[in-house]
Amino acid sequence: MKRMVLSILAENTSGVLSRVSGLFSRRGYNIDSITAGETQDPKFSRMTVVVTGDDLILEQMEKQLGKLEDVIDIKRLEPGQSVCRELVLIKVQADQVQRQAIIAIADVFRAKIVDVSINSLMIELTGNQEKIDAFIRLLDGYVISQLVRTGTTGLVRGTYDGSENKSKEKEE
Repeated sequence: MKRMVLSILAENTSGVLSRVSGLFSRRGYNIDSITAGETQDPKFSRMTVVVTGDDLILEQMEKQLGKLEDVIDIKRLEPGQSVCRELVLIKVQADQVQRQAIIAIADVFRAKIVDVSINSLMIELTGNQEKIDAFIRLLDGYVISQLVRTGTTGLVRGTYDGSENKSKEKEE
């Protein structure tokens, strides 16, 4: 099983996220992660979809996505040719003694302490999936009371932005 990360540029229309995710569910495929948001141009949204499957399934899903009316461009985010990141917020139970040790771990990972209370710390960390997984493993001896991850989001390195396909679509 291989992992594929797709960056999808689509028209920012009502239901576009539902149509993209529905394409996977109708065929019985699971989405490992999906993020979506408006781009610098509010007419467009960019989604990052992470899926796992064999080569045939992944190729089929990519082609099916390209057939959706709202989809303007699809790029595979290949390691080394793209930048992918994830955000995690973690609330860790911590008394005064534990607090300094947890802050020291957070500092090593360049994480931010975004909230402190008498009994807990909330930590924000951005990085690739491996970095976040490693950070969570180091917190194994502490009580994590809440954790939320955004899922992967990313862009192709360099100057490619999908505009070649946007202009081609408008000419047709």
